Amino acid sequence: MTDATSPNSFLKNQTPDSDWYKRRIVGLICFVIPGFAFLLLRLFYLQIIEGENFRRLSENNCIRLQSIDPPRGLIFDRNGQLLVDNRPSYDLSIVVKDARPLETSLQHLSQYTRIPLELLWGEVEKSHNQPSFKPVLLKQDIGRDVLAALEVKRFDLPGAVVDVRLRRLYVKSQSAAHILGYVGEISSDELKSVKYAAYKRGDLIGKSGVEKSFEDYLRGERGGRQIEVNVTGQLMRVLKTVDAVPGNNIYLSFDQNLQKKAEDLLSDVTGAVVAMDPKTGYILAMASSPSYDPNMFVDGFSRDQWETLIKNPSHPLQNKAIQAEYPPASTYKIITAMAGLEEGVIDEKTTLVCPGSYKYADRDYRCWKKGGHGSLNIGRAIAESCDVFFYQVGLRLGVDRLASYAKGAGLGALTGIQLEQESSGLIPTSAWKKRRLGVAWQGGETLSVSIGQGYNLVTPLQLATMISSIANGGTRFAPLMVKKIQNASGETIKEYFPEIRGYLPVSPKNLDIIKKGLWEVINGKNGTGRIASIAGIEISGKTGTAQVFSRKTDSENEARRAQHLKSHAWFVAYAPSANPKIAVSVLIEHGEHGASAAAPIASELIRAYLSENGK
Repeated sequence: MTDATSPNSFLKNQTPDSDWYKRRIVGLICFVIPGFAFLLLRLFYLQIIEGENFRRLSENNCIRLQSIDPPRGLIFDRNGQLLVDNRPSYDLSIVVKDARPLETSLQHLSQYTRIPLELLWGEVEKSHNQPSFKPVLLKQDIGRDVLAALEVKRFDLPGAVVDVRLRRLYVKSQSAAHILGYVGEISSDELKSVKYAAYKRGDLIGKSGVEKSFEDYLRGERGGRQIEVNVTGQLMRVLKTVDAVPGNNIYLSFDQNLQKKAEDLLSDVTGAVVAMDPKTGYILAMASSPSYDPNMFVDGFSRDQWETLIKNPSHPLQNKAIQAEYPPASTYKIITAMAGLEEGVIDEKTTLVCPGSYKYADRDYRCWKKGGHGSLNIGRAIAESCDVFFYQVGLRLGVDRLASYAKGAGLGALTGIQLEQESSGLIPTSAWKKRRLGVAWQGGETLSVSIGQGYNLVTPLQLATMISSIANGGTRFAPLMVKKIQNASGETIKEYFPEIRGYLPVSPKNLDIIKKGLWEVINGKNGTGRIASIAGIEISGKTGTAQVFSRKTDSENEARRAQHLKSHAWFVAYAPSANPKIAVSVLIEHGEHGASAAAPIASELIRAYLSENGK
């Protein structure tokens, strides 16, 4: 009989279930032990080998992304003279999440920068809706001295960040300000526009002039970098950088020396000057007076300075060359002469009598020359600017035929210059008046229109393109402000060539008749523009005096003594007469007489240009 405690009896007592559990436990142990071993090795790697690195990375979410603004493209004149540059600006910001305690940090910043504490708090409160890890701009352009003070005290200023950004620098101050324009911070409305989809709050964009019209070329492409900061938000190292792409450089058509000359000639008056190359349409100079310093929009100005600027009755922010509209006065007689000759109403031999006034209906329409001009033809009528002659021609033509020729010469329409906010002016028709005012056109209104008064409105640029077209034989070029665009490497990516917009509605024969009259204006014995003559240079042109109110009687001469009621002065010209190289339009607000106020300015500008570029 077998002993129950023997090994054999034990084995006999084992059931199939106990054997199965044994195998499961052994298998589980074999799985758990390697797993724990792997975890221990991974913890050892993370805690011991990479512990210091991950400790730094874990502090305060220390990996951050920074945007890098691209350098804005530069702007040059036609000869490569730098007009608009970029300069470094040190902008102070604070990261609220890192600035603990915030109140202490702002107090220290106020102490070291001398910026009032309430202003710093104000900027922080404005940004209460943005994430606390995003920098809040406190002060732009703090200057090198303040920067140095902050660097010395940086450990007392947790969360304080100084970024270097490029700011616009208008090298010539007020010179060419209306052409160049200025930049400003993008507005909330602009951010909503599809046009500015790639922009973000705080970006600077062109607000006027070339800066606005060529924004897409000037702005460049934004870059960025991944940085590591410590618990106080201070930069530890740069992990990765994607460089910004600089904007393109723009070369303008005008000569800065001639531009400065035009501005100097306008320094004491309110008005505008436009000079063009009549053979290409390139703008040689465009000045508007008074001007302003676009650097003010970069550096910032007080509310009082802004109020002074916008309330100035001379409107310094307005580019009068393309935005201001004036009656063309006697310069419009060129259009009346053109229409009269082309329509067969008059010819070169037609003579009309000027007794000093022209009676129409129950009113006398006076000539500027009290005693009248006597009997004269179209050549003398242009040279001596006889009102009565052109009253009669205009009346025979009618307003609608006059308007057709005026529009054919580019008046009353946008010229197509590469600048935004250009005004179109106005050339009236009988249909326009009926539609606008609800009444029929009157014959007496045609008399006023025929000498450039009445509803007629033009810009100095429009008259510059008109006189250029006459100078070159009838081709109407689009005025060009930009010659070419280059990238930062100096490669030309776009070039602008002369563009024909149309032709004057006049035959070569009749155009020669008009040109002879314009030559007589300056060089004839009784020409109204003789004051503009230059020894050795033949100039052709036309004077104009635009009334700003209706003067029916001599008793109103007293009112004319008020400056704001004085007539505007016009002068358009080209030179040399036989082979024109420059065409000029000059407008002087309340200058009274084109001959005395505007003609000398055009003459000096022509002299300066031809002396530098050869006669």
